[in-house]
Amino acid sequence: MLPVSHSHEKKAGLAFWAHRVLEECDKAAAGFASDPVHDLRVAIRRCRSMADGFLTVDPDPAWKRMKRLAKPLFSSLGGLRDTQVMMEWVTKLGGEGDAVAHELLAALAQKEMQQKAAAQQALAAFDRKHWTTLNAHLAKRTGRVPLEGSVFQLLALERWTEARELHRKALRNRSGIAYHQLRIGIKRFRYTVENFLPQRHGKWAKDLRELQDALGEVHDFDVLRAIVKAHPGIQPDERQRWFARISAARQERIDRYRQKMVGKQSLWDIWRADLPAGGVLAKAALEKLCTWAAFLDPDVAHSKAVARLALQLYDGLSHCGILVASPEQRRLLEAAAWLHEVGRGANGHGHGHQKRGYKMICKLKPPLGWNQEEMRCVAALVRHHRGPLPMDIDPYFVGHSPKRVSELMPIIAVLRLANSLDGGHDERISRVTVETQNGSVMLYAKGLQQMSRSAERVAGARYLLEAVCRLPVLIRPMPSSATSSSRGKGMSRAAAN
Repeated sequence: MLPVSHSHEKKAGLAFWAHRVLEECDKAAAGFASDPVHDLRVAIRRCRSMADGFLTVDPDPAWKRMKRLAKPLFSSLGGLRDTQVMMEWVTKLGGEGDAVAHELLAALAQKEMQQKAAAQQALAAFDRKHWTTLNAHLAKRTGRVPLEGSVFQLLALERWTEARELHRKALRNRSGIAYHQLRIGIKRFRYTVENFLPQRHGKWAKDLRELQDALGEVHDFDVLRAIVKAHPGIQPDERQRWFARISAARQERIDRYRQKMVGKQSLWDIWRADLPAGGVLAKAALEKLCTWAAFLDPDVAHSKAVARLALQLYDGLSHCGILVASPEQRRLLEAAAWLHEVGRGANGHGHGHQKRGYKMICKLKPPLGWNQEEMRCVAALVRHHRGPLPMDIDPYFVGHSPKRVSELMPIIAVLRLANSLDGGHDERISRVTVETQNGSVMLYAKGLQQMSRSAERVAGARYLLEAVCRLPVLIRPMPSSATSSSRGKGMSRAAAN
């Protein structure tokens, strides 16, 4: 896949669109004509949709503040824009000399004047200085999540999944509300692709725009029909004539949508084929969790080291038959290792950070491919990666079956030991291997010094592993001559992650 050009980032990034909002504000203020109002709403929506995307991985509250700051202006312009669109449709459908069109346009023009006055007030209240400050801060954070990366590919797949379900509902009940919700779902998918997957957008832009326009016009016709129905003074035969025009135009848009989205050549399948699946999807889900953690973790290098050591321990113990290998348990362990420090805070301190981490992870929306129960398992692992030993009746296990708790205990033990191996946050211990010897579990740690504070800490952390394995666990420095090929049959051959 080709790298994203810097020119695209400059023309489509948050800094570009935040500045574009200010430019469009000046243009819209000169009369609030239809096109400038539309362009200003597009610029604001681009910023707000980028905020929605980054909020899935970046917990900085400035994203929500930016959205709240622009909402009053965006909403005010939305009502005005809707009225202007209705005026355009009445003109197109009515033709010259149409009495109904004349009455509708007069009523809409009066409404437009009132909405322009409200939009003028909203624009005057819009804090441009605060907008600039917020977005200057946020633009610096956007570079930490690369365009076209797995995190945004997963986000696009999540938006695709939501929109596809709305598609099924719309085809099933065919209501105006269902088609309107479908339009919103496709619009969210479109903006996600446009903002974060520019290469795919280059291939899909035309179809996405046409589909959004078609469904948008379906909604326009539903609104127009309601206006015609409610407007007093329209004769029954004239009202029915307008209803027929509106219905015909509406059905033409629905047919246009169905041609592209129903059947063997559906665009749903084409888009899905270019988004993560299988093992790539699983890696993308983990990457999303790791990215979220990286915005909170004051020492990402430590978490990376713990994740590497934890997987080496787990694979070694599984290879020796001490633990039963389980891809699900290994996945939970890896995620917990990356997330175990999210409660510490930016200063790197924080007494009881494992409890805060537990609460934060429980509130986190599971990435695609994960469920809430699995996220609570990760939260329980994070809660017990240090501190008092977990108990079967621990409140942090509430909601988990006894079988699940028994499955979690071994990986809690592995995580606690892995965390202690890098307890000094110095990455001094780079690798561990495992073998069985005379009824004991022998752990060899490369970089461990026999008489050291680190060795004392590790010796204390081994207790839970001994309890769940029901075997003595001996931890020794790895001999300098030891290699994975010379140690013996029972040793782990797990590579560093």
